[in-house]
Amino acid sequence: MLSMKATLLSILFVYVFIALGYLAKRIFKERIDPKTLTLMSVYFMQPFVSVWGFSTATLHLEHLYVVGIYFGIILILLIPSVFIAKMLFDDPKERSIFAIAGFVGNTGNIGIPLGIALFGEQSVIYTTLINLANVFVVYIIGTYIYSRGSFDIKTSLLNIIKIPIIPASLVAMMINLSGMILPPQILEFFKMGAYSGIVLQLFLLGTFLYGIKIREVHPKLFVGTLSQKFLFVPLLSAFILSLSTLPPTVQAIILMEMITPLAVANINLASLYDCRPQDVTALILISTLLFVPVLFVFVWIIDHFYLI
Repeated sequence: MLSMKATLLSILFVYVFIALGYLAKRIFKERIDPKTLTLMSVYFMQPFVSVWGFSTATLHLEHLYVVGIYFGIILILLIPSVFIAKMLFDDPKERSIFAIAGFVGNTGNIGIPLGIALFGEQSVIYTTLINLANVFVVYIIGTYIYSRGSFDIKTSLLNIIKIPIIPASLVAMMINLSGMILPPQILEFFKMGAYSGIVLQLFLLGTFLYGIKIREVHPKLFVGTLSQKFLFVPLLSAFILSLSTLPPTVQAIILMEMITPLAVANINLASLYDCRPQDVTALILISTLLFVPVLFVFVWIIDHFYLI
């Protein structure tokens, strides 16, 4: 059973690093460059997170089944979301944000460390795979929707290959499937890099949250996107998961990843295609703050219905 006290401490420590990033940006202003931190995170530290994740457990068919379930949930819920966006919003940019933002969750920055805090390190193999799957959601589906069909899918696929986390994950999967046993010193090295990468990502999120203006978000977009993220997506995801044969703990881990707040990657795509990046940033901040009470509801649900 997961106690409320343990949950509060878990999320508190995660948010401390976000607060430190925000504080650093507030104090040092332009001397803290989020772009530099992003480069350090994406090209140097995130591959450690992925490689270490694949070293925590031996891959089985069940793990790949989890990825399939995650993709299935995203696709099943995304299709009606696109049609609903067309009915609710006249502005094509607002339609794009509503259609995809709620599905690009913070499965890495918050999902991986929170999974460790709530379920232990046995969750890392699942959260790492889901985070890798989320990378494909971001850079294929997300890119297409944010650019409103003007982006070349082939180029998008090539860009995914160029991201270090993809080849690093493939190598780690090959090592895992081959049964190769890595020395404990190397595993500890990957673990140190992974935890550093997680902390850096949380710190980076805090720097992005500095200076945004919540009051400028359009009310309909605000209510619609957050209702989708924290109400409709979790409820429908829980229903779909209940139809699967996955163990309750694994179902709870997937559900946790589905309710993680909006990812920083939304900002990158919104900025690239001039799709109201300030609104997207504000939505990320609000979703990150709302995630605290939502998490308590989540813990109560899994304690009573998933019997963890």
